[in-house]
Amino acid sequence: MKPHMLLAATALASLLVTASASPARQAVALARANPLLAPSALPFQAPPFDRIRDSDYQPALDRGMAIQLAEMAKIADNPAAPTFANTIVPMEQSGRTLERAQLAFSAVAGANTNDTIQKVEADEAPKFAAHSDAIFLNPKLFARVNAIYAKRKSLGLTQEQAMLLEVYHQQFVHAGANLNDADKVRLRDLNKQISSLETKFQQTLLAAAKAGALVVDDKAKLAGLSDAEIAAAAQAAKDRGLTGKWVLPLQNTTLQPALGSLTDRATREALFRASWTRATKGDAYDTRAIISQIAMLRAQKAKLLGFPSWADYVLENQMAKTPQAAEAFMAKLVPATAAAERREVAEVNAAIKASGGDFDVRPWDWDLYSEKVRKAKYDLDEAEVKPYFEIDRVLKDGVFYAANQLYGLTFKERHDIPVYQPDVRTFDVIDANGKPLGLMYFDYWKRDNKAGGAWMSNLVNQSYLLGTKPVIYNVANFTKPAAGQPALISFDDVTTMFHEFGHALHGLFAAQTYPTLSGTSVARDFVEFPSQFNEHWALDPKVLAHYAVDYRTGAPMPQALVDKIKRASKFNQGYAMGELIAAAELDMKWHALPAGAPLQDADTFEADALARMGLDITHVPPRYRSSYFLHIWSNGYSAGYYAYLWTQMLDDDAYAWFMAHGGLTRANGQRFRDMILSKGHTMDYGPMFKAFYGKDPDIGPLLEDRGFPGGQ
Repeated sequence: MKPHMLLAATALASLLVTASASPARQAVALARANPLLAPSALPFQAPPFDRIRDSDYQPALDRGMAIQLAEMAKIADNPAAPTFANTIVPMEQSGRTLERAQLAFSAVAGANTNDTIQKVEADEAPKFAAHSDAIFLNPKLFARVNAIYAKRKSLGLTQEQAMLLEVYHQQFVHAGANLNDADKVRLRDLNKQISSLETKFQQTLLAAAKAGALVVDDKAKLAGLSDAEIAAAAQAAKDRGLTGKWVLPLQNTTLQPALGSLTDRATREALFRASWTRATKGDAYDTRAIISQIAMLRAQKAKLLGFPSWADYVLENQMAKTPQAAEAFMAKLVPATAAAERREVAEVNAAIKASGGDFDVRPWDWDLYSEKVRKAKYDLDEAEVKPYFEIDRVLKDGVFYAANQLYGLTFKERHDIPVYQPDVRTFDVIDANGKPLGLMYFDYWKRDNKAGGAWMSNLVNQSYLLGTKPVIYNVANFTKPAAGQPALISFDDVTTMFHEFGHALHGLFAAQTYPTLSGTSVARDFVEFPSQFNEHWALDPKVLAHYAVDYRTGAPMPQALVDKIKRASKFNQGYAMGELIAAAELDMKWHALPAGAPLQDADTFEADALARMGLDITHVPPRYRSSYFLHIWSNGYSAGYYAYLWTQMLDDDAYAWFMAHGGLTRANGQRFRDMILSKGHTMDYGPMFKAFYGKDPDIGPLLEDRGFPGGQ
């Protein structure tokens, strides 16, 4: 979800400047020396990464904050009676320099960081928090917004304007605008502490993942990996100065990709434990004290603002509205999920015994032996599938093709747009009417200096008011092939590409006047809906046939193999749903803590929370452990990880509607674009979804899609 500096949902959304505004001549000189201080002359105002130096970010951020505070002060001090035109509109127009610097900085901080960038992150984090406070705790500014809000029904506002006013008013109230002066001082202190700890967590976790990578000194221990994977492990070791060894880097999830291939059980266990304990070793990379402190401070902030818990505070402006609604939704999923987990454990244990094993399945065994179950049950071998998924073909003939069939989009690769890392590719996105829609960046390969996982964000936000079109990037962490090897990916990786491009479509189709409401600036339990919905097209017969081609021969994937993939898509769904529910429940338990709760021992709290879920945690651990749960401690998903499940319900409902109305057609795509993808946050999410689906969301299609009893 793209950040916006006036959206208080993320830590990167705000800053306070310590320096006063520079004289005009100094500003001109700064702009000449620092490309972030002036609008980019590149197409779509794309950042000039070839001219931006690491040393440019901090002064640009600080200067941008100073400029925005001056703009806000001018609005607050306006002697004219407050109106939408003289208060809300100029607030939307403010902060252009800050946003330009912040969006570019956010991209490199997440995907191409270094010691300099990390120091800037740490230095700026408390300034971000204080800057937000300086705006949203400004009593004169709030008085103007509040006055407009009080007479909103008589102003003749458009739907988008009315929503913008509602959002601003709620942001001010959520930020503490109604607090007395003493409580505002306390709130500012809490915000600084929380922001600094969130940044510390992110940086500590990145270092923990790097330090925790499994080093193997005997090639025989890597039995089961392909030659290409072993070559990549050797290259990873060489890059770390460990020539003659092999390194398996850690991804951010609990389970690691190599666990599905490694045949040496001791190596599997070592890799799992390296992942599970990466940030709980009592060393410089231990995050447990950090997360306990963040949870306590968030609870205190929620109480100060009048909420029982952080979860109550966060969910007030989400589609679910309350933690109780989110918990009730997840509770409905547990019985079917637990039953599926039990069936799958029995199947995997049977596969272990059939292979001559004399042990019961443990988490490090699951992927290897569940793959054997898959092969036995569906005769599907992941190694048989991979040759059909060459990444460039998947992108151009799969992801792009589906977007063309649904929405009429076309894409043209560019080689003249500067990028922040040589692996990044850029494409013009052209609308069905032949007009330019936006610009896309793709950064798919894993690097040690890249945060784990996959994400989408903006480098330029869409806004008719500002005259800007969207510039969007997708990031992933696929294993880069060794030189000379084909770039083959798993079907899970294919799904990730479709998922992140679903986010991109949500941003590309943004059609808002005001940047605060544009594109993916929506609730967390709505923002994953378009992305997860887009995953469905990876297995659409027409789309799959277009991209699933053997890279060696050019032959299409045989129909028998296609059928196997589709049948197998319902396999292991108990595990997949279970690890997701466990993580979401863990998140909700941390953030349901009341303000008076003592500082928690992270290990004890986590063990107790997991034990109460009614799921098979012994065999199916949470997708993220508390100590490396980046989403909830640093990435703006606190008390919001349930959103992935909630939006799965929405996306399966929407896909069921598509299938009932002809499937993959331009007409259906246009309807979805018009009613969902282009709406941004211009209306409430419940009515928006109901207008498309024809009724309120329900879990039937979700259960059916996973092959669970109880689906429709």
